[in-house]
Amino acid sequence: MATAASSNQAVVQANLEHVFHGWVVQDQFKPLAFKTGHGCYLEDFEGKQYLDISSQLVNTNMGYQHPEVLQKIIKQAEQLITISPSYADQARAEAAQAVLRHAPQGFNKVFFTNAGADAIENAIRMCRLYTGRHKVLSSYYSYHGNTGAAIQATGDNRRFPNEYALHHVHFFSTYTYRSAFGATSDEQECESALRYLRRVIESEGPQTIACILLESMPGSYGVIRPPQDYMKGVKALCDEFDIMFIMDEVMVGFGRTGKWLTLEHFDVTPDLITFAKGVNGGYVPGGGVIMSEKFTQYFADKFYPGGLTYSGHPLAMAAITANIEAMEKHQVVENAAQLGTEVLAPSLQALAAKHDIIGEVRGLGLFWAIEFVADKQSKQKLPAERMNKIKDYCYQQGVLPLVAENRIHVAPPLIISREELQKALKVLDAAIAQA
Repeated sequence: MATAASSNQAVVQANLEHVFHGWVVQDQFKPLAFKTGHGCYLEDFEGKQYLDISSQLVNTNMGYQHPEVLQKIIKQAEQLITISPSYADQARAEAAQAVLRHAPQGFNKVFFTNAGADAIENAIRMCRLYTGRHKVLSSYYSYHGNTGAAIQATGDNRRFPNEYALHHVHFFSTYTYRSAFGATSDEQECESALRYLRRVIESEGPQTIACILLESMPGSYGVIRPPQDYMKGVKALCDEFDIMFIMDEVMVGFGRTGKWLTLEHFDVTPDLITFAKGVNGGYVPGGGVIMSEKFTQYFADKFYPGGLTYSGHPLAMAAITANIEAMEKHQVVENAAQLGTEVLAPSLQALAAKHDIIGEVRGLGLFWAIEFVADKQSKQKLPAERMNKIKDYCYQQGVLPLVAENRIHVAPPLIISREELQKALKVLDAAIAQA
């Protein structure tokens, strides 16, 4: 029976009755309901508007209902709405070319997937086939997706109920604020983390390790900006031991940090790059693996045992191409870099100096985290009830933050204006004050 819903309550009730939601206890879940969105705003069924400063799950980089993106998706739907990946398709070729315009030199093909998790799955599979090795090394400070290998590569505690297979080894990467090595500076953290990673590689046996998988800038775990030389150090270790290096750009790729790919900040070129989220702007799900020449040459005369029914789906490809073209045309990557440097960084640093419950702020471009603590000396995390108080105040004032444990992640659409960002920051300031 169709739901003739025209109120927030009716839509929420219909969802709770008929939709099984992930990452929540069903009986405790109390979602907001939304009807439409425009620009950086979402609107509920009763006309209240919310300024989205989280890009939902850090994926609506071009905001909502962007006319140029919608137009290309509609045009593609009218021309050819679906086609098997085993056929040649113009939309797929155009999307690959658009993605490769912003890839490092030497990357010449794209394997398209439905989202970020299956991009990780296929990147790992490619490395295992290429090297003939089985182990995957990844950080405890990470989230790589909710499919088989991706969730096991994940470092945070969401992997615990999903650990079924072996051959995934975790290590501590860099997180200077809560250093696993007792470091008090980025330089110490970098040196200690690389020395530790070398010992892990040697102890696990380099001849058994297919790849090291790292987010260019860990997002879900806390928007952790690595020390400037850490990624180059990891790549040097990979080269020394002939291990493949996968950089996960699913959350931070395509403009989020003020560069087309976040790895550009760290002057490093991996062997494979995974992407999703920002590349399609949330309009139609799609992601993939950007492959370096060594991989495309290897598989040129070898069967690749992997594929997806919807790999390179025409509507997703149209969304990717339109999204990238709109980002290029309207210079939203440059906007992210400018607003990050001129507005977000100094404003969040001022909040940290003003409010004792802020332990640290960190980020790049339009991708920042505010980490809250009950005590600055012990760095004890602010309790959930106080975090919820901050979140609820923001909701009341029409601002949508992304709250994760003791942090607020500030990651608005890349099209946000200076005025909209300043408006959101004022609400955050007031929300923190009342908490």
